[in-house]
Amino acid sequence: MQLRYSFRLYPGPGQRIALARAFGCARVVYNDAVRAREDARRAGEPFPTAGALSQKLITRAKRTPERSWLGEVSAVLLQQSLRDMEAAYRNFFASRNGTRNGPKVGAPRFKSRKDHRQSIRFTANARWSITPTGRLNLPKIGEVRVRWSRALPAVPSSVTVIKDAAGRYFASFVVGTDPAADAARMPASDQAVGIDLGLTHFAVLSDGTKIDSPRFLRRAEKKLKKAQRELSRKQKGSRNREKARRKVARAHARVADARREFHHQLSTKLIRENQAVAVEDLAVGGLARTRLARSVHDAGWSQFVNMLEYKAARYGRTLVKVGRFEPTSQVCSTCGTNSGPKPLGVREWTCSGCGTVHDRDHNAAKNVKRAAGLAVTACRAPVGPEPVLAQREETGSHGSPPDARAA
Repeated sequence: MQLRYSFRLYPGPGQRIALARAFGCARVVYNDAVRAREDARRAGEPFPTAGALSQKLITRAKRTPERSWLGEVSAVLLQQSLRDMEAAYRNFFASRNGTRNGPKVGAPRFKSRKDHRQSIRFTANARWSITPTGRLNLPKIGEVRVRWSRALPAVPSSVTVIKDAAGRYFASFVVGTDPAADAARMPASDQAVGIDLGLTHFAVLSDGTKIDSPRFLRRAEKKLKKAQRELSRKQKGSRNREKARRKVARAHARVADARREFHHQLSTKLIRENQAVAVEDLAVGGLARTRLARSVHDAGWSQFVNMLEYKAARYGRTLVKVGRFEPTSQVCSTCGTNSGPKPLGVREWTCSGCGTVHDRDHNAAKNVKRAAGLAVTACRAPVGPEPVLAQREETGSHGSPPDARAA
């Protein structure tokens, strides 16, 4: 399995200029490629091949006065920009043909220098490296200081340098994991758990454990409103407006980082302690269009379930998603009596069949576990649906450089 490990970068003033130049060159090549494809489509001609675009937009363009500055950056990141364009078109056509899962995606659009997120990618043939002092050496950019939060588990195959809306720089390494090391890190367990996700409590487990919802966005609303109000009063196009925009972006980034860290810690804990995990397949997109939209987005259920999914696949656990139409909140987990739907304000109810008093969320968590049909054998082989492989991002907090940083 391949995962991404992200670390904070702290480029110097000259390196920031070099990175801005690299972002701009990659963006120009991407836009030129999209324009060439659109011109061919309007003319009714076949799409130009990747090789033809590379020769025209990179090799020959460097020799012209209009594009001579493309030679000031590594040629690898320009080639990767063309690959990004090809991937965007493949996803677009696959989405139109119905062969791509997930929401529909539109045709590739031109990138703008005003985009708040910029990125470039270096593969192994770009000859980037991690120095013995723990710095990231990038071609034609230099040795950039990295804030390591942990050691890389293996030699990375590529690195993507990202500048986000808050003006922060990150290095995202693609690393292949070792199944043997993962199995040793998290030994087999004989436990299974059902999870009921909610808003009053972020998660209630089938064993009765209740995990409070941190509500990161709600707690930061006052500060966000003030920053947004200051932004709205700045003159468009001014430097003060750009400063105010970054202030708003940093405030949102702090909320997103705190939420992501909470999801990582909780998902890792659940995967470590349980051999099998069951969770409801919630219709988050539909819930986000109700009056509870802000609270639903603040909870971040989709991100949390995605983390459970890829960590279960990585560590040999079983993750079962129970259908969203399963009446987990209506059925008594003791006798199985279905007493019908209940308003959200009803947090406790008494079963009409056996008289058991239920906590709404705890009862739902036990029904989620039962509906998943979880069972684990002594040989660690899960009985039930096979886990689905997922490649998701892993991030960590700041820390000291890793011991094997030169790997």
